Amino acid sequence: MSEAEVLKLARLLGDAPGRFAYLNDVNPDDLRKFREQVTDVLFDADLHVLQRMAMATRVIPAPVLAKIGEKVFGPLLCARIAGLVDVSRGVDVAKRLTPKFLADVAVELDPRRASRIIADIPPATVAKVAAELVGREDWITVGRFVGHLPDGTVKACLAVIDDPALLEIAYVIDDKSRIDHVVGLLPPARLEGLAENADEALLENLVEHLSEANLAKLTRR
Repeated sequence: MSEAEVLKLARLLGDAPGRFAYLNDVNPDDLRKFREQVTDVLFDADLHVLQRMAMATRVIPAPVLAKIGEKVFGPLLCARIAGLVDVSRGVDVAKRLTPKFLADVAVELDPRRASRIIADIPPATVAKVAAELVGREDWITVGRFVGHLPDGTVKACLAVIDDPALLEIAYVIDDKSRIDHVVGLLPPARLEGLAENADEALLENLVEHLSEANLAKLTRR
């Protein structure tokens, strides 16, 4: 699974995966830890300035702040500030942003820093963002957020993610321990048919992380 981690590291550093091919033999857990360390360095740069900006936004009404976020701040700055605002405030603003802009923010966001906000955003809103990201074939971004979503939100997202996309996301998902649980949330009929016409390598990756119960359902047909 080092290849998936190399893809995520390349995305974070804004470079082509081929530049990091020499890392394919490195332990994937070590690569993940390194990627998280790099993320921390990037997000902690100018932290004091970002904290002051987050404090300043408290006096701005949420509808106005949402417009400022989209028109002035942009997705990168919004992603940096997201983990520094109150949860209820962050959710209120997020609900007012367009799915396209929220998807842009998600690309730049470290979900570990805004986990509580992410978990409280309405499922319908998150599903629209998921649909936007799937339309872009941005499996990496979707995979980074799965471990931070409650079951109700995951189910809403599964409704807009088709089977081929689901297998792609499972390949790059950050928290592999979530794969079996998420697959278990699929309707029985869909789970039983998941293997039909599936990419063999992606299906093998999925199977590696399934419990005996879900594996039995998957291979029932």
